[in-house]
Amino acid sequence: MWLREPSELSHHAASASILIPSKKHTMSLLSLIVTLIVVGVLLWLVNNYIPMDSKIKNILNIVVVVAVVVWLLNMLGLMDNLRGVRVGQ
Repeated sequence: MWLREPSELSHHAASASILIPSKKHTMSLLSLIVTLIVVGVLLWLVNNYIPMDSKIKNILNIVVVVAVVVWLLNMLGLMDNLRGVRVGQ
């Protein structure tokens, strides 16, 4: 069941929050967008202003993108469904 904290039930646009199964991981939509923008700007700064080999930059970009996608799936509550999946025997 998708739950919200009772204090989060206001219909004010600034308090719009993402519905996630766990009450302890609730994050406002604005905070989520700001976090994604900050991560993107930091990655852009590293890519443009820190001299590195292009192979290392590519690896760094892949690691950051995968970490952000996993974090985003966790925040949206989609990782809970994957915990029961088994690969192999």
